[in-house]
Amino acid sequence: MAHEILIVDDEPDIRALMEGILSDEGYDTRVAQNSDTALAAFRARRPSLVILDIWLQNSRLDGLGILEVMQREEPQVPIVMISGHGTIETAVQAIQQGAYDFIEKPFKSDRLLLIAERALEAARLKREVSELKLRAGAETELLGHSSPISQLRNAIERVAPTGSRVLISGPAGAGKEVAARMIHARSRRSTEPFVALNCATLNPSRFEEELFGIEASNDPQAPPRRAGVLERAHGGTLLLDEVADMPLETQGKIVRALQEQGFERVGGATRIKVDVRVIATTNRDLATEIGAGRFREDLYYRLAVVPLRAPSLRERREDVPVLARHFMTRSAEISGVPSRELSEDVLAALQAYDWPGNVRQLRNLVDWLLIMAPGSVGEPIRPEMLPPEVGSAAPAALKLDRSSEIMTLPLREARELFERQYLEAQLLRFGGNISRTANFVGMERSALHRKLKFLGVQAEDRAAQL
Repeated sequence: MAHEILIVDDEPDIRALMEGILSDEGYDTRVAQNSDTALAAFRARRPSLVILDIWLQNSRLDGLGILEVMQREEPQVPIVMISGHGTIETAVQAIQQGAYDFIEKPFKSDRLLLIAERALEAARLKREVSELKLRAGAETELLGHSSPISQLRNAIERVAPTGSRVLISGPAGAGKEVAARMIHARSRRSTEPFVALNCATLNPSRFEEELFGIEASNDPQAPPRRAGVLERAHGGTLLLDEVADMPLETQGKIVRALQEQGFERVGGATRIKVDVRVIATTNRDLATEIGAGRFREDLYYRLAVVPLRAPSLRERREDVPVLARHFMTRSAEISGVPSRELSEDVLAALQAYDWPGNVRQLRNLVDWLLIMAPGSVGEPIRPEMLPPEVGSAAPAALKLDRSSEIMTLPLREARELFERQYLEAQLLRFGGNISRTANFVGMERSALHRKLKFLGVQAEDRAAQL
């Protein structure tokens, strides 16, 4: 998407010259000749960059006054000052007030383009740093090789470049926001803002202010003008996280905003035009919510142009070892302590657990194990070091005291006991999938079926389901 540059200069020839130079390089431009038209254009839609003349005739505010207002309202927008009567003192003052750079008239087109490019790049890097700080520790890739997660990744690769709205459903902690960030990163908007609004944690009375922003009033005691998430996401992607928690009244207004790609700030009357791709997530069945009157059907169809589903961790148990090792490495890097090895028995126990909190719960558990698991740094983490609620779900074969029960049995019965518990553990580990279990234990699928029947182990082949 082309960057939009607002040109503010009182000389028509200069405005036309800069507009031509920048347009030839693929930039979108708007122009203003005084402070009132400049601020109106700035407030109507946030530009990517402002080129601002210092000396403006027939203007209520000069360039430095406009700079002060713009910096107060939208400090992230870079501003380049320009003047034909500039002095070193004026340039220093402009930089101190927050301007990115200063250009003297007459200027060369190459210098104008270079400064514009550098200002836009600096703003992009600043925005990325800010976003990284906000989501420190957030995952940006869907890890694993299971069929459900591979299908989701393939769907993301197809839908990301299209610009279509996407609705991602799935249980809490399954990675819906990670999927949304992947879509943004692979889209044509990847260099533009990614803004997230968590509908589940937001006070219902503040929804419209957060979405649409607040218009400034003449009352000096009133809050200053503030951009909402729709405006801040202009050119990029807006994530409506857990959209089912949005109040019905706000749902109606967001429908209109999506339809018209525009809105009015709270307390304002000016229509703000934006270009935003919306991705929504939910852990609820929206069809049920619609039937109960808690979610608007028209909003559902506007959001669910392309519906995707993030699978639960139970549906992708074979990815648990990859995820656990990744989280262990990352947790060690963040906390600055040596990593711990996860034994194969621990990985099997983790695969057997049901994970009601999904990937988020696994990540938190690995963080806990790194800090709280007993033993030295070089000692692998074993099943008995797991928290009780996880360790209790471990297969019996991992908890078998070989010095007691098995040692009292004849060889044939001991072998059958071990094989039964071992195969039960592997079936649980692979979610009942006979093909994957047979491949792991080194048996033909038909031979495994016969062995399970002989041992009295109930197994449902779920290969077709996964």
